[in-house]
Amino acid sequence: MKILITGSSTGFGMLTAKTLLKEGHDVAATMRGVDGKNKGPAAELTKAGAKVVNLDVTDDASVDKGVRDSINALGGLDVVINNAGFGYLGLQETFTTNDWKRTFDVNVYGVQRVTKAAIPHMRKQGSGLFINVSSIAGRLAFPFFGAYTASKWALEGLAEVYRVELARDGIETVLVEPGGFATEFFDKIQDPSDGERAEQIGDFANAPKEFFEGFGKALEQNPEQKPQDVADAILKLINTRTGERPFRTVVDKLGMAEAITPQNDAQLKMTDTMHQAFGIGDLTKLKV
Repeated sequence: MKILITGSSTGFGMLTAKTLLKEGHDVAATMRGVDGKNKGPAAELTKAGAKVVNLDVTDDASVDKGVRDSINALGGLDVVINNAGFGYLGLQETFTTNDWKRTFDVNVYGVQRVTKAAIPHMRKQGSGLFINVSSIAGRLAFPFFGAYTASKWALEGLAEVYRVELARDGIETVLVEPGGFATEFFDKIQDPSDGERAEQIGDFANAPKEFFEGFGKALEQNPEQKPQDVADAILKLINTRTGERPFRTVVDKLGMAEAITPQNDAQLKMTDTMHQAFGIGDLTKLKV
């Protein structure tokens, strides 16, 4: 298949691109700064066989051009993996409005930009698949990750609506919900910007970093929590027949999959019941 991935320079994006290439898929690995800050990862993925495309999910013009360039480089487009993500660690009241805007610009608006740019091509061909990388933080409220958690809840809602609105065009929308994994995402996590408010709070302002250190130790003690599992889950979704893919896939070996999967099943049943009650149940039927 011909696949576009956002945020391919590190983490799940890099692993997924390499995994898909090994399986014989054609990949447009997109990222910012292919001739600058991400020149190294761009060269690495080019060597692996990817078509590397410059795309900044926070910029409308860059997204439109990046999607066009990806389609041209691949000779088409079957799958979009919305993977680019960003987050802050800290007490929620120490986040500035700009911190919130920056988080949503990547995690929500970025997904909307890329999805909107790719839809016309998929609609014209009568098929397509959007895989949106969410998080278990999109199903549970995590303290100290307020803006990130809220953005992933928003992403879940965005995907819920696209699942219905694009089904009649033969375009499928699914979510992948990873637990916590040791990737470069956590190396890049930012501190909230309102340092003055943090000083007013006192010692409790240190709680987020203490939690983060404990979380890191928990990952070290659970070597089975491998980032490759997320790439493998995405590959499995791509290789699954259209119409048979689960809407939500939890990827976690720390016990969260057993807790969240029943919640996901109940959510889907409740949503479909609501659609039936409002007379739009047929809209959820994917045109195959």
